Amino acid sequence: MIWVFSVPSKPELTLIPVPQYLITAFDYTDAQALDRRLATRPDHLEMVTKLKASGNFVLGGAMLSPEEKMIGSTLVVEFENEAALQAYLDQEPYLLQKVWEKVDIKPFRVAVV
Repeated sequence: MIWVFSVPSKPELTLIPVPQYLITAFDYTDAQALDRRLATRPDHLEMVTKLKASGNFVLGGAMLSPEEKMIGSTLVVEFENEAALQAYLDQEPYLLQKVWEKVDIKPFRVAVV
């Protein structure tokens, strides 16, 4: 008896993407808002560095006014689920120190081109 096996030339992989989120956060606009942002920035960047090391940070940066003043932030992050996203938000320094006033979060997927 002879057995014949057929192996595809390119194995098919099914990848289940980790959910990604687009975070658009707008700063408070009171007179002390920029000072709070600058004072809190080292803690925020430390958290983002940890997110990057754990694979949760995709990209991000400050939103600027026409005068190039920081007025908010945009981040793309990925977490296994919304509970993990919320755990991050619960300890985000910009939220805890009242830098971000309004935060909009949408499901997102970075295009691979």
